[in-house]
Amino acid sequence: MFLQRTIRKKVEVNGIGLHTGKPTKLTFCPAPENTGVYFIRTDLPGRPALAARATHVKATQLATTVGGEHFSVSTVEHCLSTLSAFRIDNLFIELDGPEIPIGDGSAKVFLDAIMEAGLFEQEQPRKYAYINQTIYYGDSDRYAYVAPYNGLRITCTIEFPHPKIGKQTMDIDINEQSFAREIAPARTFGFMRDVEAMRAKGLALGGSMDNAIVLDQEEILNPDGLRFHDEFVRHKVLDALGDLVTLGLPIMGNLVLYKAGHDLMNRLVKKILESTDSYRTIELGADLPEDPFQAQYIWG
Repeated sequence: MFLQRTIRKKVEVNGIGLHTGKPTKLTFCPAPENTGVYFIRTDLPGRPALAARATHVKATQLATTVGGEHFSVSTVEHCLSTLSAFRIDNLFIELDGPEIPIGDGSAKVFLDAIMEAGLFEQEQPRKYAYINQTIYYGDSDRYAYVAPYNGLRITCTIEFPHPKIGKQTMDIDINEQSFAREIAPARTFGFMRDVEAMRAKGLALGGSMDNAIVLDQEEILNPDGLRFHDEFVRHKVLDALGDLVTLGLPIMGNLVLYKAGHDLMNRLVKKILESTDSYRTIELGADLPEDPFQAQYIWG
């Protein structure tokens, strides 16, 4: 049986916000069993807290932002992806500002911090959302769905009209090793043609080739090039893993994405939450269904 996890000790991540461009500090803190993942704004009176849940997602433009009535936390997906891959159920994420540090544009800075803090198994069993009916959201141009699967698998396809990207597909079983090796180092990316428009809106103020892959109309501008030949689709897998955390339960299923971004992921997660007959809450190793592939489709 898999048990819930937190971390052994506090650990800090310092950096700048990708969109604010301002210095920011994150502190991962252990949390008790059955707590879940919470963001805490230590810079605000009363240290307001907010659970990492789909119902709290208030914006999905370029990044995922969660928010309450009086405060928000943006660019949460890279941080949350590491928690998903390393099965961390209970965590307080303290922040001294409105945005999580961008690091080098990947999840590596968060992976390194979690490894420094160490993992701690708690006494309560870990509960999973076991998908037993396929749930679909989207249309013929872009879609996301999750199908029955004994594990967590992501099949992701992206398509950009750029000579250095084009159509890329990745199909991968997610575990600690595959995430650390194949997904965590993949950086976010953006196009020079969009930079001025984003900055006019107060976005991408901290963006640079130190924390993103930057492309002009024909080429990749980063002097060191790519870390993987298909780094773009790998980063989309990273993003999707982070957005999955907002379900509130780790998922067992095959997530299939086609041209899906944060908005579509948020809509799919909400669709899963609404489709209470499409999954079972199980304790892994205790009551895994014998035949998980008896699937029907729920369209949305």
